[in-house]
Amino acid sequence: MSSLLELSNSLADTVEQAGSAVVAVNAGTRMSPSGIHWRHGIVVTSDESLQRYDEISVTLSDGRSVAATHLGHDSSTDIAVFQLPDVETPVAKIGDATTLKVGNLVLGIARSNEGELRAALGAVSVISGAWRSMNGGNIDQFIRPDINLYPGFAGGPLVDAAGYVVGMNTSGRRGTALTIPAATVNRVIDQLIAKGHIARGYLGVGMQPVRLPDNLKTALNLTAATGVIVVNVESAGPADNAGVQLGDVLVTFDGTNVSDTADVMALLNSSDRVGKTVPMQVVRGGVLVELAIAVGERPFEQSPRSERAEKANDFSHHRRGRHGRRGSSHSR
Repeated sequence: MSSLLELSNSLADTVEQAGSAVVAVNAGTRMSPSGIHWRHGIVVTSDESLQRYDEISVTLSDGRSVAATHLGHDSSTDIAVFQLPDVETPVAKIGDATTLKVGNLVLGIARSNEGELRAALGAVSVISGAWRSMNGGNIDQFIRPDINLYPGFAGGPLVDAAGYVVGMNTSGRRGTALTIPAATVNRVIDQLIAKGHIARGYLGVGMQPVRLPDNLKTALNLTAATGVIVVNVESAGPADNAGVQLGDVLVTFDGTNVSDTADVMALLNSSDRVGKTVPMQVVRGGVLVELAIAVGERPFEQSPRSERAEKANDFSHHRRGRHGRRGSSHSR
């Protein structure tokens, strides 16, 4: 009995300590998401849980309510970043999600609209490698904690037994919890602070996967079963300027084989490629054609809330390795 009591008290202490950096983000919803005071003056929360980006207030652990300024958001990783005024309030202790093991005890922590601290206890049920969201977000690690993500818990931290924040919780498919690891959160914060949005490459084409005939694969020494056919080309866009034509089948991009639109999106998601000229190979009329394309920057649009609501949880349809859903013909 004493051991159970010690464990119970230890967990309560961990919640209290880690919870001091957990805030409520008041953003026009009946049930406000939680947020994490990740760095001094920087709060992160779940992007899909927000109804607006202006007139945001944050309830701190001591009950104070302060205005927060929107610095940027990335729907593909479900991260929104806000800046606090110069106030003294505890900052989260950020840990390393790669140290987690299946079966480790973890805590989900939240703060209600009224400033009350809330917690859920569970274990790590799934850990896997890097994955991509349906919106093209590159997420460093797949983490599924076995915790109940009650209303208001989205945007709050996943905390390990030592009290370190190892990621931000968000709602996956069917309401299950997913955790965006700390490494991903840090990377997105850096980019949003620098530019206000995530820079991603843009080709100005519509694409969809297509099967490659066996005789064509043999003749051109191709290994993949599918390529990506170009179904539309934006006038004067990067692809048009590079000489890409309707019906071209993209098989390599910047030296990497591509077999569906998710492969192309993943390569374009690297901000390092924006503004650079990279090689690509297309099959045209049964011949392998070499092209060079100057990668543009994908236009950034701050989608209206009604449109974003239809896309809720899109990021949670994950794709790991060669598995997952095929891409569509949306412009890349």
